[in-house]
Parts: sequence; C-alpha cells; structure tokens
Amino acid sequence: MTRAVVLDGYGPPEMLRLADVDVPAPGPGQIRVAVRFAGVGPTDLAIRAGHLQAVFPATSGTVLGFEAAGVVESTGPDVTDVAAGDEVAVLLPRLGGYAELAVADYWVRKPATVAWADAAALPASGEAAVRVVDELAVRPGETMLLLGGAGSVGLIATQLAVARGVKVVSAVRPSDFALVGPLGATPVDYADPFAHPADAVFDASGRSDLAAAVALAGGPRRVITLSDPRGPQLGVTLSNIVAAGVVPALRSVMDRLASGELTLRPQVVAPLSEAATVHARLERGELRDKVLLEV
Repeated sequence: MTRAVVLDGYGPPEMLRLADVDVPAPGPGQIRVAVRFAGVGPTDLAIRAGHLQAVFPATSGTVLGFEAAGVVESTGPDVTDVAAGDEVAVLLPRLGGYAELAVADYWVRKPATVAWADAAALPASGEAAVRVVDELAVRPGETMLLLGGAGSVGLIATQLAVARGVKVVSAVRPSDFALVGPLGATPVDYADPFAHPADAVFDASGRSDLAAAVALAGGPRRVITLSDPRGPQLGVTLSNIVAAGVVPALRSVMDRLASGELTLRPQVVAPLSEAATVHARLERGELRDKVLLEV
C-alpha cells in the first residue's frame, strides 16, 4: 500500500482526497519510483472536471499526475538502463504521479546538476513541447503563433522553435511580456492574438478561439491543440503521446536543461495532501507558476 491522492469522481477539487492505494509491481519495461515531487498540469484539472472523458476517462480511485521525479525503487523485466537507487524523471501516460509510489513507462535519468523540482516539472511539458513543434513541422523562417506561451509547455516550445530559426509570436498576458521576450519570442496580448500572420498555430492553453486559429493558418492542417476537446470538430488535431517519440524527447529536453540551454517556468511547491487546495487555487487563477506536489 502507498499513500496517494485519489479522484472520487468527476467534479470540483473536493473530489480529490488522500487515501491508501495498492501499487502494482512494475511489469515488463516498467519501473516503480519513490516519488519526490509530482507535477500538476492544466490537463489534470480538465480530467478531474470531466472535460476530457473521451480522451482521458477516469474512474473512481484514479490517481492523477502525468509527471514526477524520484528514486527507482524496483524495476520490471527487460529494464536494463536503470536500477534501484537511480534518480529519474518520469512520464506517466496512464497517470499516477500524485502518490508516494508510481509505476512508470517512460523515464530519463536525472543529472546531478538538475534540481529535483526542475526534474519533476519537465517531463510532461517537455515531451508535449517537443511533440507538437515536430508535428507542426515548423521550419526556419516560418512563424508559429503560440497561444498560452507563458505556460510550462509554451515556454519550452518557444525555446525549441527559436533554436530552429522559427519566429515565435507568443500570446500571453501583458504581465508576461517580460517572461517570454528574453527567450526570443515576440509577445502579443492574449486578448487579441490573431492580428499577426502565422504559418502554424500551437494552442498550448486549451481555451483559445480555434476557429480563428484555423482561419489564420489557412486551414486546420497546421493547427494543433493540447487539451481543447472542441478541436476535432474543426479538423484540428488534439495531440497525444506517441510512444516511440517519448524517450528521445525526454532525453533531449533533459540534456538542454542540464546544459543551461533551457529555462523553465518558475515553480511553487505544496504538500501532496494539499492537492485539492492547489486545484482550487489554480482554477481561481491564484497560482500562475508551475505547481509541484512534494511527497
């Protein structure tokens, strides 16, 4: 048994509670990790509220959390690249991060120079940023409009695209202009983001005008959203994890983070037991930085 924050059903933050749960032994190609920090992302909130039932169905007892960092506790068959005691950051496509122990399908070693909190804040946002920038196939000289550019995914995507020679127009609140500008983006007010021409649109917010994005990009082919369930109705891709690309993406962003080439969103840390409070504060807009739960 291990302590975890479980979901009692779809609804408000109060549907989250701390409980004792069973954690299976790691299967083939899996590891079990003693979690130090777990990341809280906007998709967690959308799953809990029931907005993504078609993509991420959650039953009573589900443990949220796509990303974490911790120490390998045990390994399943066929795992040869890490062993018990190794420090890792993990991506959990089947959720499970809000817990003392989590079984992971994807991981990357945590370099000694990378702080635990940074390692936990990286996997989900880093993988998503790499995946969508690749899916949009943005090329040097093109312009990518990034909706929600000041979030964890948006900041990483900005830096990846700029490194490719892509012009990034980052739609953010005016108070975040100073955050995205030094990373090489052209900041624009999120209240009116479609006045600038763009070859591709990356919706990292899940709350944007996708119809306007499609019109700007000349069709839905080069518009991708991470979490807006309305996307497919407009022909817009609702991007999801592609198994073959996960580990290379994690290694790429972890290497950039360790070398100082990657800047992450500032973080705030709360105890695991305060997961429901954190969800409520995020929904009220009281927390703007990346939130981590400390185990």
